[in-house]
Amino acid sequence: TARDVLPIGVALLGVRISLAHIVALGWVPVALVLFSVVVTILLSMLVARLMGFQSLFGLLSGGATAICGASAAMAISAALPGHAGKEKATLFTVIGVSALSTMAMIAYPMIANGLGLDATQAGIFLGATIHDVAQVVGAGYGMSHETGDTATVVKLMRVAMLLPGIIVAAMITRARGADDSGKRPPLLPWFAVGFIVLASINSTGVVPAAVQGFGTELSRWLLVIAISALGMKTQLRELASVGIKPILLMFGETLFLMLLVLAALHW
Repeated sequence: TARDVLPIGVALLGVRISLAHIVALGWVPVALVLFSVVVTILLSMLVARLMGFQSLFGLLSGGATAICGASAAMAISAALPGHAGKEKATLFTVIGVSALSTMAMIAYPMIANGLGLDATQAGIFLGATIHDVAQVVGAGYGMSHETGDTATVVKLMRVAMLLPGIIVAAMITRARGADDSGKRPPLLPWFAVGFIVLASINSTGVVPAAVQGFGTELSRWLLVIAISALGMKTQLRELASVGIKPILLMFGETLFLMLLVLAALHW
């Protein structure tokens, strides 16, 4: 399940994306999303190396923080080369980013109110910083309908950044040579192709809302099943053995992304 069901769930994430979402943002929020995602991931990879981890862990945790939480962690992990600690690192990242996302859903609206952000600014802030889509929706619409709409659109733009993240992970895997079967891995995994195809079809506007909703819900359940499968293969004492440094790394990534977006909004 962790191997075969996961890619299908990732491909179905394309149902959430359409070109209309990106166009509706305008160039300023798009530039903010692109900049914050790239800088957060690159810095995460650098700090991970300085802390004694593989840079791939920085790509995994930074991608989860900057793009779309647990979904990004699972998608990037599926494209990364296999190694002894990969499954443990993936599950730890999923648990950590989900916990941080829930905390952000509660704290970030209070920060937005405290800083006096208007509805549009608050929506951009929430959509560009909270990790998972569900928590973005909860935080945004908890403030106002306008804030929720803006936050959701900005968040979907971050979800669209999942494709470049998968491609980068696949390029790293390909550069490291053949897999266990002796075959050189493809530059673009099939589930990334599926993501592109579904997003393209969704952009035509011909996909009924009911079909979009079904695809989104099916994707969510497949990812939950895949995460559960990882849990079946992992013991809690293995997660406890990772120490404090990975926790500090993920917390630092979350804090950096929040401060970066607030600084950009102020500028």
